[in-house]
Amino acid sequence: LATTAGSLPFVATHPDVFLDLPLTFDSLHKTVDEIVTVPFLRNFIDTMCIFCGFPAKGAMTAHMLYILERFFEESACYSVPIGGTCELGNTLVRGLEKFGGKLQMNAHVDEILVEDGRAVGVRLKNGNVVKAKKAVVSNATPFDTVKMLGDKQELPEGVAKWKEELGKLPRHGAIMHLFLAIDAEGLDLSHIDDPAHLVVQDWGRSLQDSQNLCSFFIPSLLDKTLCPEGKHVIHVYSSGGEPYEPWEKLTPGTPEYEAYKEERAEVLWKAVERCIPDIRDRLEFSIIGSPLAHEAFLRRDRGTYGLAWAAGTSAPYAGLLKNILPFPFPNLKTPVDGLLRCGDSCFPGIGTPSAAASGAICANTMNPVSKHLELLKEASKNDPMYKFLDPGILGEVYKPFVEWSTPSPELRVEQTESASA
Repeated sequence: LATTAGSLPFVATHPDVFLDLPLTFDSLHKTVDEIVTVPFLRNFIDTMCIFCGFPAKGAMTAHMLYILERFFEESACYSVPIGGTCELGNTLVRGLEKFGGKLQMNAHVDEILVEDGRAVGVRLKNGNVVKAKKAVVSNATPFDTVKMLGDKQELPEGVAKWKEELGKLPRHGAIMHLFLAIDAEGLDLSHIDDPAHLVVQDWGRSLQDSQNLCSFFIPSLLDKTLCPEGKHVIHVYSSGGEPYEPWEKLTPGTPEYEAYKEERAEVLWKAVERCIPDIRDRLEFSIIGSPLAHEAFLRRDRGTYGLAWAAGTSAPYAGLLKNILPFPFPNLKTPVDGLLRCGDSCFPGIGTPSAAASGAICANTMNPVSKHLELLKEASKNDPMYKFLDPGILGEVYKPFVEWSTPSPELRVEQTESASA
């Protein structure tokens, strides 16, 4: 809400925006069906939407307004983090440690601990207990989060129903991955304008079919430090519609499992061969990531790509405004005091920008609005493009009206500690 204070001047002069607000959270296809008639454009929009897990029918309009607006800015381009994707994680860790945080590896959570109706920490699978100073935040899927609450400890009223409903929400399938390293000696890629490409086998088939839509990305075209000179690295992946059921009958490492991996990854090879026909002859390293690998390494139940609640209706536990605006994702709060959620299975949804936004919302929820305003002011000074974030005088007018109510009562640790004492 603090962020919206900066938009008040625009809203005051354009009150009609309120009429479009419900549409923002609705399914994009309703807008597309009204104004887009060219088949190619409709297919293009469906393809862009698939990163949300759905074609236009099911994708939240707000997601695509953001993506498509940025996609066609004059300076828009594909970018890669210098040094590889791992540098995104390294940067986040530096920020975490800068403010006193600590990242613990190989610390798989076995159970979220609840005492007197409040989440107080977690027990790891190695037996160690980590206590929470303010709150426990789960960025696991809802399906994994409810499992970690267990069935043995006493939980607050209403949690059993919440666990059951959240654990049965619809989910997307998994993703097939293919990682390649090739000899690029004599390879002419001058016909490639961008390092990232989407490949659709058949426009008549569902774009959620993992054997129909896939993408490949060659980051070494932009960042030469990713591999030795004369080499390229390539990541190929399917849409998030790979069915889990055939995989759960297989055991990793068996001949049957390896054969099925090769069978399901063949469409990924063919996608890259459209660009590099002799890629199999140039191959120096390859590894296939299956839904079982997704499940094991990302700790995602059944390897799921994420929650599959189509936009157009409010998901369960979507918050106080769900009867007014059709939020297609549950919000971050839970019936357990001190337990919050973030990630791609709560508002605003799937995709890196959305998941990052959910983390920011979660952090904001644990802090008073004065901290929100301070952060907005600081961010507005970092770069001219962020100047619009400064809440200015409106923020100061706004603050006294809501300061008393933030953070939420159940997250005011000082009050909780006093009550316990």
